[in-house]
Amino acid sequence: MATSTVLSAAGREVAITNPDKVFFPKAGYTKLDLAKYYLAVADGACRGIARRPIVLKRYVNGAEGEPFYQKRAPDKHPNWVETVELSFPSGRTAREIVVSDAAQLLWIVNLGCIDLNPHPVRADDLDHPDELRVDLDPTPGVAWDDVRVVALAVRDVLVEHGLVGWPKTSGSRGMHVNVRIERRWSFDQVRRAALAIAREVERRLPERATSKWWKEERHGVFLDYNQNAKDRTVASAWSVRPTPDARVSMPLEWGEVADCDPAAFTLVTAPARFSERGDASAGIDEAAGSLDGLLALSAAQEAAGLADAPWPPHYRKQRGEPPRVQPSKRKGTGRRQSSQPLITVSKAEHKADALAGLERWKARHPEAAVLLQEDDVLIDSMRGRSSTWTRIRVNLRRVPEEERPAEEPPDPDYDPWRAFREGGFPPRRGPSRPPKPKTRSSS
Repeated sequence: MATSTVLSAAGREVAITNPDKVFFPKAGYTKLDLAKYYLAVADGACRGIARRPIVLKRYVNGAEGEPFYQKRAPDKHPNWVETVELSFPSGRTAREIVVSDAAQLLWIVNLGCIDLNPHPVRADDLDHPDELRVDLDPTPGVAWDDVRVVALAVRDVLVEHGLVGWPKTSGSRGMHVNVRIERRWSFDQVRRAALAIAREVERRLPERATSKWWKEERHGVFLDYNQNAKDRTVASAWSVRPTPDARVSMPLEWGEVADCDPAAFTLVTAPARFSERGDASAGIDEAAGSLDGLLALSAAQEAAGLADAPWPPHYRKQRGEPPRVQPSKRKGTGRRQSSQPLITVSKAEHKADALAGLERWKARHPEAAVLLQEDDVLIDSMRGRSSTWTRIRVNLRRVPEEERPAEEPPDPDYDPWRAFREGGFPPRRGPSRPPKPKTRSSS
């Protein structure tokens, strides 16, 4: 088995270590296959990330392994790999990688990055985003047709407010619409504009779209306005996603949205499309527009009584923000007001362990389990210090009240912050635990 393979890109030789390592076990694609894919579509992939700080989401054990997030650039990196220092809402700073060409792109792929997660700013102006991102996230059980209908409604709202949207499949179950904007507005203003889009689409398609932040209140397709808050990143165009078939987040023409099939775009098929048809988002950088229209819409919504919406949990409480607690946990006049009977059944470092806990809960409560539908099981990917963990909740709304099981301690009951509160790091627990970023620069 070869220990490394050298690829040429942007006038440089880039070593791909462990090229035969299988990154997509079900499809059989290797790390070298992934690197060659990015080399084939480099012009398109670099358009989505060029001159942007990027969070390294490293799958050192392939797509089926659990990733870890590395904001800080590895201590050892070539002098031709650029970095820039960012500050975050927590007050911390980090020097992140900036990708500008195909060689730098291949270098981060060699670190185990499958998808590309850039910030919506350029390295020369970190305070003013040049991209508004509309993330269409279908709730469980929602049909792909609904996602496409909501995407077309987003297009209409953008056009009516003087902006051009550039659609792409997410590479998973949803779609993204990127909007290039002039660099004149703060992160908070861009987020407010995204919230205005979400609420307007919800008004037009009340049965299919929602702007509700809390999962227990959602239905249809959620327009995730908080993806525009500072420090949030979204997989960029031409990114391969960690799915069994190695799907690609594919830029589309608007005329393709109505009948596209996201499963048609993979690591194998996307390069041929790129070679034959080019990049559907090739004109995005020449289409920067103004947020004035959307901010006027936001002001009109606020005047009609729509205040700010909840922010992500790790952000400071914002002025005008509603209570940052899920509706089923809110307290009213001395009594708990529960709009949905939600219980937490498992919290685990690894998704498989959380799902196993769910199955144990179902085995203990078969009468309730048989009444659950797909959208009654809420599987949340939670951000920890440097990696994600999984929480599973169950909505017992379809179980008669007198037959609902009482909430039990979660099984398992993982606490990602316990070790840090106790003043130490958790011990290594076997090969599934990723290496520390500071001591490893390749996978």
